[in-house]
Amino acid sequence: MNIIILSKGPGNYSTKRLKEEALKRGHSVRVINYARCYVTVERGITVVRYNGEDLSDVDVIIPRISSSLTKYGSAIVRQFEMQNVFTTTTSIALVRSRDKLRSMQLLAKAGVGIPKTVFARETVDVDDVLEQVGGAPVIIKVARGTHGNGVVLAETKNAAKAVMQAFYVESVNFIVQEFIEESAGQDIRAFVVNGVVVASMKRQSLDDDFRSNLHQGGEGKSIKLTDEERKTAQKAAKAMGLAVCGVDMMRSKRGPLVLEVNSSPGFGIEKVTGHNVASHILDYVEQNFKGKRRKDKIGA
Repeated sequence: MNIIILSKGPGNYSTKRLKEEALKRGHSVRVINYARCYVTVERGITVVRYNGEDLSDVDVIIPRISSSLTKYGSAIVRQFEMQNVFTTTTSIALVRSRDKLRSMQLLAKAGVGIPKTVFARETVDVDDVLEQVGGAPVIIKVARGTHGNGVVLAETKNAAKAVMQAFYVESVNFIVQEFIEESAGQDIRAFVVNGVVVASMKRQSLDDDFRSNLHQGGEGKSIKLTDEERKTAQKAAKAMGLAVCGVDMMRSKRGPLVLEVNSSPGFGIEKVTGHNVASHILDYVEQNFKGKRRKDKIGA
Protein backbone atom coordinates (compact mmCIF):
# COMPACT_ATOMS: atom_id res chain seq x y z
CA MET A 1 0.00 0.00 0.00
CA ASN A 2 0.96 3.61 -0.54
CA ILE A 3 0.26 5.37 2.75
CA ILE A 4 0.44 9.05 3.58
CA ILE A 5 0.56 10.21 7.19
CA LEU A 6 -0.77 13.76 7.34
CA SER A 7 1.27 15.34 10.11
CA LYS A 8 3.00 18.64 10.80
CA GLY A 9 5.57 16.92 12.96
CA PRO A 10 7.53 14.02 11.43
CA GLY A 11 9.42 13.81 14.72
CA ASN A 12 6.25 13.37 16.79
CA TYR A 13 6.17 10.04 18.61
CA SER A 14 2.79 9.04 17.16
CA THR A 15 3.89 9.87 13.61
CA LYS A 16 7.16 7.97 13.99
CA ARG A 17 5.41 4.94 15.44
CA LEU A 18 2.88 4.78 12.61
CA LYS A 19 5.64 5.10 10.03
CA GLU A 20 7.78 2.45 11.73
CA GLU A 21 4.91 -0.02 11.88
CA ALA A 22 3.88 0.58 8.26
CA LEU A 23 7.45 0.19 6.97
CA LYS A 24 7.90 -2.97 9.01
CA ARG A 25 4.93 -4.43 7.12
CA GLY A 26 6.42 -3.52 3.74
CA HIS A 27 4.22 -0.55 2.90
CA SER A 28 5.37 2.63 1.17
CA VAL A 29 5.00 5.55 3.59
CA ARG A 30 5.35 9.31 3.31
CA VAL A 31 4.89 11.88 6.05
CA ILE A 32 3.27 14.95 4.49
CA ASN A 33 2.85 18.32 6.20
CA TYR A 34 -0.83 18.94 5.47
CA ALA A 35 -0.41 22.66 6.28
CA ARG A 36 1.78 22.92 3.18
CA CYS A 37 -0.68 21.07 0.94
CA TYR A 38 -3.03 22.94 -1.34
CA VAL A 39 -5.96 21.86 -3.47
CA THR A 40 -7.21 22.53 -6.95
CA VAL A 41 -10.98 22.86 -7.09
CA GLU A 42 -12.48 22.69 -10.56
CA ARG A 43 -15.38 20.88 -12.18
CA GLY A 44 -14.60 17.19 -12.27
CA ILE A 45 -11.13 17.70 -10.76
CA THR A 46 -10.06 16.81 -7.22
CA VAL A 47 -6.34 17.28 -6.72
CA VAL A 48 -4.12 17.66 -3.66
CA ARG A 49 -0.79 19.34 -4.40
CA TYR A 50 2.40 19.32 -2.33
CA ASN A 51 5.79 20.80 -3.21
CA GLY A 52 4.70 21.36 -6.80
CA GLU A 53 3.40 17.84 -7.48
CA ASP A 54 0.10 16.00 -7.39
CA LEU A 55 -0.33 13.60 -4.49
CA SER A 56 -1.67 10.76 -6.60
CA ASP A 57 -1.52 6.97 -6.40
CA VAL A 58 -2.40 7.10 -2.70
CA ASP A 59 -4.21 4.17 -1.10
CA VAL A 60 -4.55 5.38 2.49
CA ILE A 61 -4.19 8.55 4.53
CA ILE A 62 -3.76 8.60 8.29
CA PRO A 63 -4.67 12.11 9.47
CA ARG A 64 -2.86 13.54 12.49
CA ILE A 65 -4.47 16.98 12.41
CA SER A 66 -3.73 19.54 15.13
CA SER A 67 -6.62 21.32 16.82
CA SER A 68 -5.43 24.75 15.67
CA LEU A 69 -5.61 23.65 12.01
CA THR A 70 -8.82 21.62 12.12
CA LYS A 71 -10.57 23.60 9.39
CA TYR A 72 -7.67 23.50 6.96
CA GLY A 73 -6.65 19.95 7.79
CA SER A 74 -10.19 18.63 7.38
CA ALA A 75 -10.40 20.29 3.95
CA ILE A 76 -7.28 18.40 2.86
CA VAL A 77 -8.71 15.14 4.20
CA ARG A 78 -12.00 15.85 2.37
CA GLN A 79 -10.13 16.34 -0.91
CA PHE A 80 -8.49 12.93 -0.53
CA GLU A 81 -11.91 11.43 0.24
CA MET A 82 -13.18 12.87 -3.04
CA GLN A 83 -10.42 10.88 -4.75
CA ASN A 84 -11.78 7.76 -3.03
CA VAL A 85 -8.69 7.44 -0.83
CA PHE A 86 -9.28 5.47 2.38
CA THR A 87 -8.86 7.51 5.55
CA THR A 88 -8.68 6.29 9.13
CA THR A 89 -10.51 9.46 10.23
CA THR A 90 -13.12 11.05 7.98
CA SER A 91 -13.23 14.81 7.53
CA ILE A 92 -16.72 15.13 9.00
CA ALA A 93 -15.85 13.04 12.07
CA LEU A 94 -12.73 15.15 12.58
CA VAL A 95 -14.68 18.42 12.52
CA ARG A 96 -17.42 16.94 14.69
CA SER A 97 -15.00 15.78 17.38
CA ARG A 98 -13.29 19.18 17.67
CA ASP A 99 -16.52 20.97 18.58
CA LYS A 100 -17.03 20.33 22.30
CA LEU A 101 -20.72 21.24 22.31
CA ARG A 102 -21.50 19.19 19.20
CA SER A 103 -19.69 16.25 20.78
CA MET A 104 -21.66 16.54 24.02
CA GLN A 105 -24.94 16.81 22.11
CA LEU A 106 -24.23 13.66 20.09
CA LEU A 107 -22.98 11.68 23.08
CA ALA A 108 -26.08 12.61 25.09
CA LYS A 109 -28.33 11.67 22.18
CA ALA A 110 -26.63 8.27 21.97
CA GLY A 111 -27.23 7.64 25.65
CA VAL A 112 -23.59 7.98 26.69
CA GLY A 113 -22.98 9.21 30.24
CA ILE A 114 -21.56 12.76 30.34
CA PRO A 115 -21.22 15.43 33.03
CA LYS A 116 -24.17 17.83 33.29
CA THR A 117 -23.36 20.48 30.70
CA VAL A 118 -24.59 23.95 29.77
CA PHE A 119 -23.49 25.79 26.62
CA ALA A 120 -23.67 29.55 26.88
CA ARG A 121 -22.44 32.91 25.65
CA GLU A 122 -24.30 35.60 27.58
CA THR A 123 -23.83 35.86 31.36
CA VAL A 124 -27.13 37.36 32.50
CA ASP A 125 -28.46 34.04 33.82
CA VAL A 126 -25.45 32.93 35.84
CA ASP A 127 -27.58 31.68 38.72
CA ASP A 128 -29.66 29.44 36.45
CA VAL A 129 -26.60 28.18 34.54
CA LEU A 130 -24.94 27.16 37.80
CA GLU A 131 -28.13 25.60 39.10
CA GLN A 132 -28.41 23.45 35.97
CA VAL A 133 -25.03 21.83 36.69
CA GLY A 134 -25.48 21.51 40.45
CA GLY A 135 -23.84 24.74 41.61
CA ALA A 136 -20.23 25.74 42.25
CA PRO A 137 -17.57 24.52 42.00
CA VAL A 138 -17.88 24.10 38.21
CA ILE A 139 -15.64 23.47 35.24
CA ILE A 140 -15.73 26.15 32.53
CA LYS A 141 -14.30 25.33 29.12
CA VAL A 142 -13.75 27.17 25.89
CA ALA A 143 -16.03 25.48 23.36
CA ARG A 144 -13.02 24.65 21.22
CA GLY A 145 -9.82 23.56 22.93
CA THR A 146 -7.40 20.69 23.41
CA HIS A 147 -4.78 19.17 25.70
CA GLY A 148 -6.50 20.70 28.74
CA ASN A 149 -6.05 24.26 27.50
CA GLY A 150 -8.95 26.69 27.93
CA VAL A 151 -10.28 24.79 30.95
CA VAL A 152 -10.88 26.56 34.27
CA LEU A 153 -12.03 25.34 37.67
CA ALA A 154 -14.28 28.00 39.25
CA GLU A 155 -14.68 27.15 42.93
CA THR A 156 -17.29 29.78 43.81
CA LYS A 157 -20.26 31.48 42.19
CA ASN A 158 -18.37 34.77 41.96
CA ALA A 159 -15.36 33.09 40.39
CA ALA A 160 -17.61 31.36 37.84
CA LYS A 161 -19.30 34.64 37.00
CA ALA A 162 -15.92 36.37 36.52
CA VAL A 163 -14.67 33.64 34.17
CA MET A 164 -17.89 33.65 32.13
CA GLN A 165 -17.78 37.44 31.84
CA ALA A 166 -14.16 37.30 30.69
CA PHE A 167 -15.02 34.77 27.99
CA TYR A 168 -18.02 36.88 26.94
CA VAL A 169 -15.88 40.03 26.62
CA GLU A 170 -13.52 38.07 24.37
CA SER A 171 -16.50 36.82 22.29
CA VAL A 172 -15.76 33.23 23.26
CA ASN A 173 -18.50 30.60 23.48
CA PHE A 174 -18.09 28.49 26.59
CA ILE A 175 -19.30 25.32 28.27
CA VAL A 176 -20.10 24.98 31.96
CA GLN A 177 -19.94 21.48 33.44
CA GLU A 178 -20.54 19.99 36.83
CA PHE A 179 -17.48 19.31 38.96
CA ILE A 180 -17.16 15.61 39.81
CA GLU A 181 -15.41 15.79 43.17
CA GLU A 182 -14.64 12.09 43.45
CA SER A 183 -12.72 12.15 40.13
CA ALA A 184 -10.89 15.45 40.55
CA GLY A 185 -7.35 15.16 39.24
CA GLN A 186 -7.72 11.84 37.44
CA ASP A 187 -9.42 10.37 34.42
CA ILE A 188 -9.26 7.39 32.07
CA ARG A 189 -8.08 7.28 28.46
CA ALA A 190 -9.38 4.39 26.39
CA PHE A 191 -7.82 4.02 22.93
CA VAL A 192 -10.39 2.64 20.50
CA VAL A 193 -9.61 1.15 17.09
CA ASN A 194 -12.45 -0.13 14.90
CA GLY A 195 -14.81 -0.46 17.83
CA VAL A 196 -12.36 -2.28 20.12
CA VAL A 197 -10.53 -0.84 23.13
CA VAL A 198 -6.89 -1.74 22.43
CA ALA A 199 -5.26 0.06 25.38
CA SER A 200 -6.37 1.93 28.49
CA MET A 201 -4.72 3.97 31.21
CA LYS A 202 -5.55 6.11 34.21
CA ARG A 203 -4.10 9.61 34.22
CA GLN A 204 -3.38 11.35 37.50
CA SER A 205 -2.61 15.07 37.78
CA LEU A 206 0.52 16.21 39.54
CA ASP A 207 0.50 18.73 42.39
CA ASP A 208 -2.93 20.36 42.77
CA ASP A 209 -3.85 20.64 39.08
CA PHE A 210 -7.36 19.27 38.51
CA ARG A 211 -6.46 18.45 34.89
CA SER A 212 -5.00 15.00 34.34
CA ASN A 213 -4.03 15.37 30.66
CA LEU A 214 -0.49 14.13 29.97
CA HIS A 215 0.19 17.35 28.08
CA GLN A 216 -0.42 19.19 31.36
CA GLY A 217 2.08 17.05 33.24
CA GLY A 218 -0.28 14.26 34.26
CA GLU A 219 1.06 10.81 35.09
CA GLY A 220 -0.25 7.69 33.37
CA LYS A 221 -0.74 4.16 34.70
CA SER A 222 -2.02 1.10 32.86
CA ILE A 223 -5.42 -0.11 34.09
CA LYS A 224 -8.07 -2.67 33.24
CA LEU A 225 -11.44 -1.15 32.42
CA THR A 226 -14.67 -2.41 33.89
CA ASP A 227 -17.20 -3.84 31.44
CA GLU A 228 -19.27 -0.66 31.80
CA GLU A 229 -16.27 1.56 31.07
CA ARG A 230 -15.29 -0.49 28.03
CA LYS A 231 -18.82 -0.40 26.63
CA THR A 232 -19.04 3.34 27.29
CA ALA A 233 -15.80 3.96 25.34
CA GLN A 234 -17.03 1.85 22.42
CA LYS A 235 -20.42 3.57 22.43
CA ALA A 236 -18.79 7.01 22.50
CA ALA A 237 -16.53 6.20 19.54
CA LYS A 238 -19.52 4.94 17.55
CA ALA A 239 -21.59 8.01 18.45
CA MET A 240 -18.85 10.24 17.02
CA GLY A 241 -18.29 8.14 13.89
CA LEU A 242 -14.62 7.62 14.73
CA ALA A 243 -12.80 4.40 13.87
CA VAL A 244 -9.63 5.56 15.65
CA CYS A 245 -9.93 7.73 18.75
CA GLY A 246 -9.10 8.29 22.38
CA VAL A 247 -12.09 8.38 24.72
CA ASP A 248 -11.51 10.31 27.94
CA MET A 249 -13.75 9.35 30.85
CA MET A 250 -13.99 9.98 34.56
CA ARG A 251 -15.27 7.65 37.22
CA SER A 252 -18.24 8.99 39.15
CA LYS A 253 -20.81 7.73 41.62
CA ARG A 254 -23.26 7.28 38.76
CA GLY A 255 -20.82 5.45 36.49
CA PRO A 256 -18.31 6.47 33.78
CA LEU A 257 -18.81 9.94 32.30
CA VAL A 258 -17.23 10.84 28.96
CA LEU A 259 -15.33 14.12 28.89
CA GLU A 260 -14.05 14.11 25.31
CA VAL A 261 -13.53 11.94 22.27
CA ASN A 262 -10.17 12.79 20.69
CA SER A 263 -9.84 12.18 16.94
CA SER A 264 -6.02 12.51 16.94
CA PRO A 265 -5.03 10.87 20.23
CA GLY A 266 -1.38 10.81 21.23
CA PHE A 267 0.51 7.53 21.48
CA GLY A 268 1.90 8.13 24.95
CA ILE A 269 -0.44 5.34 26.00
CA GLU A 270 1.94 2.89 24.28
CA LYS A 271 4.74 3.84 26.65
CA VAL A 272 2.44 3.57 29.67
CA THR A 273 0.71 0.28 28.82
CA GLY A 274 3.19 -1.51 26.55
CA HIS A 275 0.43 -2.13 23.99
CA ASN A 276 1.30 -1.65 20.32
CA VAL A 277 -1.43 0.81 19.34
CA ALA A 278 0.19 1.59 15.97
CA SER A 279 -0.03 -2.10 15.04
CA HIS A 280 -3.77 -2.15 15.72
CA ILE A 281 -4.27 0.89 13.48
CA LEU A 282 -2.30 -0.74 10.66
CA ASP A 283 -4.35 -3.92 11.12
CA TYR A 284 -7.49 -1.82 10.69
CA VAL A 285 -6.09 -0.16 7.58
CA GLU A 286 -5.03 -3.44 5.95
CA GLN A 287 -8.38 -5.08 6.63
CA ASN A 288 -10.55 -2.21 5.41
CA PHE A 289 -8.84 -0.01 2.83
CA LYS A 290 -10.13 -1.99 -0.15
CA GLY A 291 -13.67 -2.24 1.12
CA LYS A 292 -16.67 -0.08 0.36
CA ARG A 293 -16.42 3.33 1.98
CA ARG A 294 -18.72 3.56 4.98
CA LYS A 295 -21.37 6.25 4.79
CA ASP A 296 -21.49 8.57 7.78
CA LYS A 297 -24.78 7.90 9.52
CA ILE A 298 -24.45 10.19 12.54
CA GLY A 299 -26.70 12.80 11.00
CA ALA A 300 -25.17 15.79 12.81
